Amino acid sequence: MNAALFEPRPLYGIGTVARLTGLKPDTLRVWERRYGLGASHKSPTGRRQYTQSDLEHLQLIASLVGDGARIGEIAKSERKTLEMLLRQRGLRNRGSDTPAKPRAVFLGVALCDWLDKHQGCVSNVSAHLARTELADMDEQAFDTLEVNDVLVVECSSLGSAQVAKLQQFQKAGVASRIIVAYRFGNAHWLEELEKAQIAVMEFPPDAGKLAFEIARGVAESAVHVGEGNLGDLMPGKDRQFNAADLAAAANLKSTLDCECPKHISDLITALVSFEEYSASCSIDNWHDAAVHSCIYAYTGQARHLMEKALQAVLEERGAEFQAELNRQATNKGALSNVG
Repeated sequence: MNAALFEPRPLYGIGTVARLTGLKPDTLRVWERRYGLGASHKSPTGRRQYTQSDLEHLQLIASLVGDGARIGEIAKSERKTLEMLLRQRGLRNRGSDTPAKPRAVFLGVALCDWLDKHQGCVSNVSAHLARTELADMDEQAFDTLEVNDVLVVECSSLGSAQVAKLQQFQKAGVASRIIVAYRFGNAHWLEELEKAQIAVMEFPPDAGKLAFEIARGVAESAVHVGEGNLGDLMPGKDRQFNAADLAAAANLKSTLDCECPKHISDLITALVSFEEYSASCSIDNWHDAAVHSCIYAYTGQARHLMEKALQAVLEERGAEFQAELNRQATNKGALSNVG
């Protein structure tokens, strides 16, 4: 099997790429003609389409060109070189505000045909579709791809040969997590896959369950459904203010007697408490886990946005804020000495 047999998803038109890179469509066409920085995929009708890798590469180049780099000097550079140049210049990638998409490979003719009718399952995934059977695939074929978070395999039936091949893929590290969608399989082989921490589901899969299992493959450490906390399942956003910061902000008042710092600090404190609570909710089944992971994620996002609001409020009051922090620290020290 060669790289050409891996069909990339999603695919972007030039207008979408222009919007996501900040470049004009005419500029993209010129760069493709002069430097070969074009779409690497063609539709059956011959239309050029950009893959996720094409988009991310162009976002790196657009960031450097926007800082004054000459396109002719960096057009042929590999991604790692472009990322290094960005770090050296202290720049942010134009695509860095968009969370990295999990990388997944879907293996199986029927599975890929099913995905064609259920595009929503890969809307937030950088996917490659391989319309071939498990028996015809070997681990060397995956060398042409970037590191994968998830491998989803369709098996018409589960037996010793199929389980051995899946364990071979797992040992070779072709993906952080393997999911099997099967039609027929007895309890023995399902238990063998469970022991190997390979997820199983019947084919055709439930779209919601498949999306949830893919999300689990991106987690920093795999956890079993029902045996972990949401904090393990879904990485949260770092906190921008600790408890002392929030207490200091809550004590600030402006000449207009504005209560915004206090109200925002109180909201953040409440969101932090609920975020910690939702992270510790037990998970009884995949559907409950999916719902609670959404609650946890949305709470973290709300807290993150309110922290941005507090940063805006404090932007012009840095000295006053620092003075309040120092005052509280002094008071705390005095109480400790008395004790």
